[in-house]
Amino acid sequence: MDENDQTPTRTIEVKQLSELLQYQDGSIVSRVLLKNKGGTATLFAFAEGEGLSEHTAPFDALVVALDGEASIQIADETFTVQKGETIILPANRPHAVRATSRFKMLLIMIRT
Repeated sequence: MDENDQTPTRTIEVKQLSELLQYQDGSIVSRVLLKNKGGTATLFAFAEGEGLSEHTAPFDALVVALDGEASIQIADETFTVQKGETIILPANRPHAVRATSRFKMLLIMIRT
C-alpha cells in the first residue's frame, strides 16, 4: 500500500467459481467471496437433501445455480433451479432452499 493510498492491495486473479468450494457429505459448506456495505457474495455447496430452513431477509438476493439442482420455495410457490439458472429472492418474503441433488449456488445479496 502506497503511503498516500489507503486502499489495501487485493490479488486479482481468474478463478473457476464452482471449484472454490467442495461438497461435504451430510453438510452445507459456505464461503464468503465478497463482503462490503453494499452487499455480499457467498458461495454454498449443499449435500443432497440438505437445505436452509424458511427465513426472510431485508434485502433482495440473487441465486445463481452453479451445479446440481435445488427446490427453492418463495412464500407459497416452489421453483426448481438447475445448473446455469438463476432466481431472485425478493426482500421480506419467506424463502427456503432444499438440495434435490448435490447443489452449488452463488448467493448475491444487495443491501442498497
